[in-house]
Formats: sequence, structure tokens, C-alpha cells
Amino acid sequence: QVQLVESGGGLVQPGGSLRLSCAASRSILSFYRMGWYRQASGKQRELVATVTKTGSTNFADSVKGRFTISRDRAKNTVYLQMNSLKPEDTAVYYCNALDSGNNYWGQGTQVTVSS
Repeated sequence: QVQLVESGGGLVQPGGSLRLSCAASRSILSFYRMGWYRQASGKQRELVATVTKTGSTNFADSVKGRFTISRDRAKNTVYLQMNSLKPEDTAVYYCNALDSGNNYWGQGTQVTVSS
């Protein structure tokens, strides 16, 4: 059973930064793709950023230029660096991993952007 454990959420002021971490229970290179999704209160879950096994990245238009996604293979961890945060970035952020036929989710971490 794969486990994805997120950390790094919290309360931050508009314009601030946070870094989310997603630690996987097995090699992150065993997944076809890993990434981050978010779900704001009353809204559907949406893609934020993904990175494939080969290193290709994809970002939601709303976060392009502000968020970056990176990996530490030695730590089996994927990161989401969030800069210039806006109140509309407030949501529960979920780590996601895909392999052949399986879709895994973490438990989520709350990010609140407020003054």
C-alpha cells in the first residue's frame, strides 16, 4: 500500500510563500506522474501542478509563474514551492501519484492565505 504524507501547510499573509512536501513510501520514480491538486471550500478539486517520471511539468494557469514543483529522489519527496500567494490560493492541497492502474492520494494539508 502506497502512502503519501503531505506537510508544510499553514496560515500565510498575501504575498507570502510556503513550501509543501509530499513524502512517498516508495521510490517516486516508480510513479508515472506525481503532483498536487487543491480543493477550496465548496469547489471541485483542481490540478495545481504535476511532474512526470521524465521530469516534464505542467501547471494550472492560475499558478504559472508563482508556483514551482520539484523532486528529491533520495528522499522520495515531491515539493510545491508557492510564492506570491493570494487569498484565492486558500484550499486543502493534496498530493497525488499515478502508476499503472492506480491513483494514490495523500490526506491533504490546509493552506490559508489571509491577512
